[in-house]
This record gives sequence, structure tokens and C-alpha cells, in this order.
Amino acid sequence: MPHTLTLDGRRIHDIPSFYDEINRVFMAGVDWTLGPSLDALDDLLYGGYGALGGDAPVTLVWTHFAASRDALGVETTRQYLLAKLAHPERINTAHFQHALDALGAGNGQTYCDIVLEIIAAHPNITLVPDEPACTGTP
Repeated sequence: MPHTLTLDGRRIHDIPSFYDEINRVFMAGVDWTLGPSLDALDDLLYGGYGALGGDAPVTLVWTHFAASRDALGVETTRQYLLAKLAHPERINTAHFQHALDALGAGNGQTYCDIVLEIIAAHPNITLVPDEPACTGTP
């Protein structure tokens, strides 16, 4: 029987608070927390520690999903990409510039879209948002 975890979208106002909520749900009882990184989120979802200590199926219920979709939407994503581009020595600037250009053209992924893509890549996790999924369009 799948284990059920619940993200509370009312707690998500920006990228840092998204990771605060991820840590609250997935890292309870663990003596370290996940930093604000999409790669770290992906690694977490492979399991092995925290709430995903085993490989059992997990149902991830995401309540107040519209609030999260808005909080992790176009403007938040734009600021995230601009912050990445401010440190060209650490990143693939062409990738992040392309993402920013696509976002500006109205067909790029939002941070929310990327998070959903990461979750979908883990077949042991079934996401159950209480509202429709994110969209890259503003």
C-alpha cells in the first residue's frame, strides 16, 4: 500500500519556502535539510533517506496547488533565471539564457513546470494535485 505525503501549497510563497515545505514533508526526523536546488530535489526523490527511506510507492498529495503554481510561476522563474545568469562562471549560460528567452516569449517552463517534470521522472511517486497542473504560459 502506498505511503501518502502531503505538501501544503499555502506554505509555498517562493522558491525558498518551496524547499522549506519539501524539507518539512520529506526530511522530518533527518538531521540535515535539502538546499534550494532542482538537482537536489531530483536526488531526494530517488529515495534512501527521510520520508523516502525505502523504495515503496508514495502518493504525494499537493494541496492548494494553485497557490504553489502562482508562487512558482513566471515572475519567480524569471528572477531565478536572472540570478543564475548573474554568476556565469557557475552555469551553462546558453541554457539559462535560452530558458529566459523562452519564458519571455510565453512558451518557457516555469519553476513549477520543472518541479512537476522532476516528480514525474520518478515512477514510484504518484502526484495528486488538488487542482490542474502548472502551465508555462503567463
